[in-house]
Amino acid sequence: MLKLDRPLVVEGKYDQIKLSRLVDALIITTDGFRIFRNPEKLAYLRALAKKDGLIILTDSDAAGFKIRGYLKGTVPSQKLIQLYTPDIFGKERRKAAPSKEGKLGVEGIGDQLLVDTFIRAGVVVGERGASEPLEATALSKADLFSLGLSGRPDSAARRRRLQALLQLPAHMSAGALLQYLNHSCAREDFLKALKSLEAE
Repeated sequence: MLKLDRPLVVEGKYDQIKLSRLVDALIITTDGFRIFRNPEKLAYLRALAKKDGLIILTDSDAAGFKIRGYLKGTVPSQKLIQLYTPDIFGKERRKAAPSKEGKLGVEGIGDQLLVDTFIRAGVVVGERGASEPLEATALSKADLFSLGLSGRPDSAARRRRLQALLQLPAHMSAGALLQYLNHSCAREDFLKALKSLEAE
C-alpha cells in the first residue's frame, strides 16, 4: 500500500473504496456535482489544502473535468496536484451500461496504472517520481507555442496526440497540460512523446 504525502480528493464513494485498497491517505469525495452546493465540504477542502495541499484525481470525462475546474477555481492552485488517468473506454462491472462518454472512471482503472500514476507524480512518501520532473526547466506558454501545442490551427489536434502518448485524457486544456508537464511528467517521458509526435 502506498502512503501519500497529502489528502486525496475523488468524485464518489466507489472511487474512494477502490483507492482505499491501494493508498494510505485521507480520501475525500466531492459526491459528484454536490460539491457545488456544499460550502462546508468546500471549506474543509480549503483548510486541508492550506495545511498539507491536496491531490485531485477525477474521472477523465467532461463531468470529472468540470469538478476539477471548480476545485481549481476555489482552492489555491499552488496547493493542488492534479493527477490524470488516460481515456480508457469500457464499462465498470457494477454498471449496467457504459458512462455517457463510454470512458472508465477512476473506479474502473487498473490498479497498476493508478499506482504508477501516484508514483510518477512524486506524491508517495519514500518514493521518488519516475525521474526528474520538468519543473527544473519549467516550460512556459511560449514553449507550448513553439512546439506547436498552442496558438496554431492544428494545436488542439497535436495536444490530443501528445496527451494520448503520455496516457492523459483528451479533455485537458493547454493550461492543464502545461501544469501537468511542469509538475508530474518525467523528462524522458515528455521527450520520448515529443519525438514520437514529430515522427508522425
